[in-house]
Amino acid sequence: MNNHNIGDESTAGITAAQAPRPRPAARGGLWSGVIQSMRPAQWAKNSFVFAAIIFSGHLFEREAQLHTLLAFAALCMCASGAYLFNDIRDREQDRNHPTKRLRPIAAGVVPVGAALGLALGLVATGLAVASCVNTKTGFAVAAYVALTFSYSLLLKNIVIVDVLALAAGFVLRVIVGAEAIAVEFSSWLVLCTFLLALFLALGKRRHELVLLESNAQSHRPILGEYSPHFLDMMIAVVTAGTMMSYVLYTMDATTLARFHGNKPIYTSVFVLYGIFRYLYLIHQRRSGGNPTQIMYTDRGIQIAALLWAASVVALRYA
Repeated sequence: MNNHNIGDESTAGITAAQAPRPRPAARGGLWSGVIQSMRPAQWAKNSFVFAAIIFSGHLFEREAQLHTLLAFAALCMCASGAYLFNDIRDREQDRNHPTKRLRPIAAGVVPVGAALGLALGLVATGLAVASCVNTKTGFAVAAYVALTFSYSLLLKNIVIVDVLALAAGFVLRVIVGAEAIAVEFSSWLVLCTFLLALFLALGKRRHELVLLESNAQSHRPILGEYSPHFLDMMIAVVTAGTMMSYVLYTMDATTLARFHGNKPIYTSVFVLYGIFRYLYLIHQRRSGGNPTQIMYTDRGIQIAALLWAASVVALRYA
């Protein structure tokens, strides 16, 4: 693993796994480390908050836009606080990971005390902003915070529950968006979001397991409960469920009424391609460990997402 000096191999009783690992070299200064630890690139996940305003037909209403943007900002602040807290908790395990070992807290760039204070401040500010939108949005964001902190403290160590919790976080993002503009969220939309997020979470687990191999459990203990075969079976089930749920959603009577016809079914081709592309990246390119990074870098996924979004907006507001 990355040229670590793990001691003299001839020394009796000392193995590579037992030898102490030096702290990775620090990169950048304190403020740069703080920004990295807040992970602004991950804020793209909070774009699920915009689902409600798009599908409800309020996309071009000024008040709905403002409330949705405030909800998005609140989620971003709370998410950054949760990332800081998680990196504090996992700093020792992250030092056993080929890339996460360079995270500023694990590398010693950002002091633990400063990171904890910033995390609490971000969460408090995010909850205050959400509550300013309306009370239900404040409660929904608080539920998201409770879930993310529960994941860091406990849920990530329970097999299967860990990936279900990750998927539930995306569902709460959708609910936050619906509460921000005071519309009822569709059960179909919630189901599709949950299954898609579960699909991505399982793909991430598989990538971590294959990438780290024998060191997987030392980085993330729960990986010891998984195997590539087990994950592949779950991915196959969730893939089918995701696609079927989306197709049924496009054929639902309420959806057809909102879109003024049966044309939404044609958007499923972009969803199908996106799912297949992600499976290709997992199995053929040994990628998929960071779905957000894939969204920023993979041209195929980007084109599919843009065409899907454009077609949904065009059909909904035509």
